[in-house]
Amino acid sequence: MQFSEFLGQVQHRAQLPSMGHALAATRATLVTLGERLAGGEPHDLAAQLPKEISHFVTAGDPASMQRGERFDLAEFVNRVSMREGVDEPRAAGHAQAVLSVLNDAVSPGEMEQVRSQLPADIRRLLEGGGKIVPDGIAASAASAGF
Repeated sequence: MQFSEFLGQVQHRAQLPSMGHALAATRATLVTLGERLAGGEPHDLAAQLPKEISHFVTAGDPASMQRGERFDLAEFVNRVSMREGVDEPRAAGHAQAVLSVLNDAVSPGEMEQVRSQLPADIRRLLEGGGKIVPDGIAASAASAGF
């Protein structure tokens, strides 16, 4: 998948107003995903992405990236929210859109390797099964239309 198609799909799936917003959501999500993955997985995943966004997955601290950080969906969404500068319900929706495009953009084998390193709650974002909101932010999600 080419860069413009990737961002266009993120923009469409997340219902974002511009490609710039899609890029911000993509960066926030891929940096956070890269922090969660261990070993060579961030580099393996980056190798299958458009060069314009591949470096987001490997942007973390090299020592941390080797072992991968352990965190759940609530922390994943919090990090995306902070990086993107949006509230957590929006960040959850944007992350789900980015990860669904990621699922389409890379090989099934690579996505299986990514899934194998993630806890079940974050894997649900990859599977695209409805909109996902961590329990801690469910009330604010309802008021935001998520």
